[in-house]
Amino acid sequence: MKNRPDRRAILDWIADNPDAGRRDIARAFGLRGADKNDLKALLREMERDGEIEPRRKRREREPAAGGLPPVMVIEITGIDRDGDLLARPLNREGEEQAPSIRVQPRATDRGLGPGDRLLARIAPTPGEDTPYAARPIKRLAAAPARMLGIFRKEGAGGRILPLGKGDEREWIVPPGMDGGAQDGELVEAEAAERRSGRMGLPRARIVERLGDPTAPRSVSLIAIHEHGIPDVFPDSAIAEAEAAEPAGMDGREDLRDLPFVTIDPEDARDRDDAVFAIPDEDPANEGGFVVWVAIADVAFYVRPGSALDAEARLRGNSTYFPDRVVPMLPDRLSGDLCSLHEGVDRAVIAVRMRIDAMGRKIDHHFVRGMIRSRASLEYGSVQAAVDGRPDERTAPLLEGVLQPLYAAYRALERARSEREPLELDLPERRTVLDGAGKVVSVAFKERLDAHRLIEEFMILANVAAAEELIRRRRPLLFRVHEEPDPLKLEALREVAEASGLVLAKGQVLKTAHLNRLLAQAAGTDQAELINMATLRSMPAAYYTPDNYGHFGLSLRHYAHFTSPIRRYADLIVHRALIAAHGWGPDPQADGLSALDVERLEETGEMISAAERRSMQAERDTTDRYLAAFLADRVGTEIGGRISGVQRFGLFVKLDGTGADGLVPVRSLGEEFWRFDARDQTLTGAASGVTFAPGLRVSVKLAEVAPVTGGILLELLSVEDQPLPRRKGRRPGARRSAIRRRH
Repeated sequence: MKNRPDRRAILDWIADNPDAGRRDIARAFGLRGADKNDLKALLREMERDGEIEPRRKRREREPAAGGLPPVMVIEITGIDRDGDLLARPLNREGEEQAPSIRVQPRATDRGLGPGDRLLARIAPTPGEDTPYAARPIKRLAAAPARMLGIFRKEGAGGRILPLGKGDEREWIVPPGMDGGAQDGELVEAEAAERRSGRMGLPRARIVERLGDPTAPRSVSLIAIHEHGIPDVFPDSAIAEAEAAEPAGMDGREDLRDLPFVTIDPEDARDRDDAVFAIPDEDPANEGGFVVWVAIADVAFYVRPGSALDAEARLRGNSTYFPDRVVPMLPDRLSGDLCSLHEGVDRAVIAVRMRIDAMGRKIDHHFVRGMIRSRASLEYGSVQAAVDGRPDERTAPLLEGVLQPLYAAYRALERARSEREPLELDLPERRTVLDGAGKVVSVAFKERLDAHRLIEEFMILANVAAAEELIRRRRPLLFRVHEEPDPLKLEALREVAEASGLVLAKGQVLKTAHLNRLLAQAAGTDQAELINMATLRSMPAAYYTPDNYGHFGLSLRHYAHFTSPIRRYADLIVHRALIAAHGWGPDPQADGLSALDVERLEETGEMISAAERRSMQAERDTTDRYLAAFLADRVGTEIGGRISGVQRFGLFVKLDGTGADGLVPVRSLGEEFWRFDARDQTLTGAASGVTFAPGLRVSVKLAEVAPVTGGILLELLSVEDQPLPRRKGRRPGARRSAIRRRH
């Protein structure tokens, strides 16, 4: 039949309407005459294939009140602590919480994962953790396409304008699929199965209403939903966190007499690392230091196999936005029991390290202990104190605590210079919001020696953790950063040569070679371009049980140990240390479990993906806040530098904020523009004007879309030279490159 719905559409509709008959199905899909007969034949085929049960049998096996039907469509939601798949029933009526379903796949049901939809047989499981079990009948579809967008009401339905960058396609919302959304609301929607007849546009079903898209605090909310970041803790995890009690001294070394301090940003909520240093009294180590790093003992509270552990593994890490944090652990732990607040006893795993006068580590010793931080300090006040401007909090600590810390840091600096890690100079932006969530300033964060001190102490402790577990032959997750791909390295070399700089060929690449390139560019107009090009040539760091070293830090052994509040990899390393040392009272309870070891590779892949997800969400949020900050400056002239060239236009990094905007190629004039991918240039066929990365430009802020983060620019001059007069229509006369009607 010409307009016959496919099997998937019928299964979804039956799941929505389990009590309906064939006549109802025909009416729902607008089938008449011969099409209705064809539908009956299709339904008989589906019954024979086991995709749906005969209507007679379904009536015989109606579910009890509040129960689930024996056959229905389910969606896999995640993996529990035992590695089993969990699912939820789809399209279930009623406001009560949907019951959890444990999926029992067949040997042939490979590759199932979160988002997959199954037609499954459902059976109650009295007395088990999950009230139902499901045996798949047929895999229906992978996760449906989802999007965030602005809902526009039209009659009984409407349409959605997606927020994703580059997504120009509208979605039709049929009557009955709007979820009660109001005109102009931010919504999350999923693709429906059939296309409407209206211009062939795809159909969508609204699954969640997210409120006013122009509200300042919607910016991070958009990123959370757009990237699928879990931001609501399950009740079981909250219950475990709230029931936790402070750790006692049993099996711990008392370190409370040591003057540990924490040094963090002024707005920090979680303080998971404390430091202390003194000159080494060993005459054989003249000029050396004893350095202590104490890290919150998160493993004591987050045990393998717990609901907290399953959720932390799923999240992988905390995600930080200007207006909120999506934490890896509930606040009872991250902001309280596992945060090393001053003046209170806190359980830690600490490492005592001896370094020589050149900053080289001589030895190390790990302990499970208890500390009491002397002070919760922030970077700026610590730096001011050491620079001769102590305040009432730092003055009492200056001589006995802060000055020895800085002296040890100077020694570590010498070791750093010797090994030559990659020295990228890429200032971090800081977005400041007012109480209502509106952007009041965007600036680059000041880089202080206090920041570098903590970084060097943490790197030293991370190296010690990796070496300790290697020595004890214990499994762990390494933090790996591999060498650049040769093709990307060649692209970097071409950018350098185009800028009049040199990156040597024909030798084994070391960070020292890249540092020499960065040093050539330092202080020149090409500095930012070369730093960005070098960063783009680097592969992403990741977590794996195999040790391939850390190229960027020039280290053979490296693992993350110092932030278990916000990174699951660090928690795994803590558990490995507990098991390796047999620390009590019960290392079997909070050490690395057999299941942890069995799925170590899988965990590394999961949390590496979660890290990439968080980084992209944070970048997208920053872009949107920058666009919001610049929205009232449309029409103004701003300086900048070309940061990238593509066939469709020029990317320009703006002075001051560091925001990235696009100069569309259509706005450069009517002549033909030749794009050279190798040299990253765009050249006018008639004028001969050539655009390349690194050139200084002046641009006009033409259009800004805060909801998407899009910034459209008009090019005014290059290297202080006005552009040749353009032919044809004026710039910007065509349809906007940032198409938004909200």
